[in-house]
Amino acid sequence: MKNFKLIAVVIMLMVFLAGCGYKSGYEPENLLPYEDQLLAVQNAVDSFQQDSGGLLPIKTRDMETDQYIKYPIDFSKIIPLKLGKAPANSYEAGGIYQYVLMDVEENPTVKLVDLRIADTLRDINHRKSINGFGPIAETIAEGVYKLDYEKMGYDSELSVQSPYSDTQLPIVATGDGEVYVDYSIELNRLLQKTEEKIKPGDDIRFLLTDNFAIVPAYSLPYTVNEKNEPVIMLNK
Repeated sequence: MKNFKLIAVVIMLMVFLAGCGYKSGYEPENLLPYEDQLLAVQNAVDSFQQDSGGLLPIKTRDMETDQYIKYPIDFSKIIPLKLGKAPANSYEAGGIYQYVLMDVEENPTVKLVDLRIADTLRDINHRKSINGFGPIAETIAEGVYKLDYEKMGYDSELSVQSPYSDTQLPIVATGDGEVYVDYSIELNRLLQKTEEKIKPGDDIRFLLTDNFAIVPAYSLPYTVNEKNEPVIMLNK
């Protein structure tokens, strides 16, 4: 009888934990950029724009905001008339992606921002010195630096999981104290494959936005050098 009661308690505990797990925000359906979810939101945005005389269902952001996070979609404007509910992988539903629009003037296109990257950068900003600048470990390029994470209280060097592959991407800082993700590794891979005619001075981040649903948020502009390698372009 005691064994029966013990088994019953274990089963009830397993059911309870299973029921609580979905709300963690890290279930598989909350992590993947499903094409059908992107298509559903795109159709809702297109329908809203058509019915509103050209307006877009976006939140207002400062004009100086990074172009990749400048036009977040306001789901309250398209739910429930255009869309039943926010996608499971969206921030609004407990997921890790912010749905945004790119190319709003010519061809409003739904894209995603991986918010886990923002969390890492936010933590670094909290740990920067009182004057807003982090300690520098070395110079990577003119005006671009690697932070001294040990002096900032970290046990090891920080990086972020690439939204495009299994690679860990470095974090860099600029002379004004801002921190960014270094997408050079991913850009270099695409440069080896593309047939696009690219010349020094062109911002090559379009290679990422053209090939993936996720945008290179929190990045500096990149161009190519004479060896067709990606280099940061601070004057852009």
